Amino acid sequence: QEQLAESGGGLVQAGGSLRLSCAASGRTFSSYFMGWFRQAPGKERDFVAGISASGRNSYYAASVEGRFTISRDNGKNIVYLQMNSVNPEDPAVYYCAVRLSVWNAVSRPDEYGYWGQGTQVTVSS
Repeated sequence: QEQLAESGGGLVQAGGSLRLSCAASGRTFSSYFMGWFRQAPGKERDFVAGISASGRNSYYAASVEGRFTISRDNGKNIVYLQMNSVNPEDPAVYYCAVRLSVWNAVSRPDEYGYWGQGTQVTVSS
């Protein structure tokens, strides 16, 4: 079964760091643009970061630019999200997904599929 599985979430102190992983199984997604999204309770699912198939191009939401870094290891079929300087606006369930459509902006969730179950990130002050 083709699926994505996020891991690495947990409790982190404000100002601290966390690295999330998104592992693919059942098939390789090395030729696809991949994205990270997050969803806080009562809010919509928001784009966090995206990375091209080669890994040469990355895109970030303004709220995480300069603090988060997306990367990928196509040999291992894993996409990472390095979260630094975590702040109280970052708690959410973080999801990774495969971009299946190229008609609209990379930030639109409806461009993506194969959503994982998500990993919870909690920030303590």
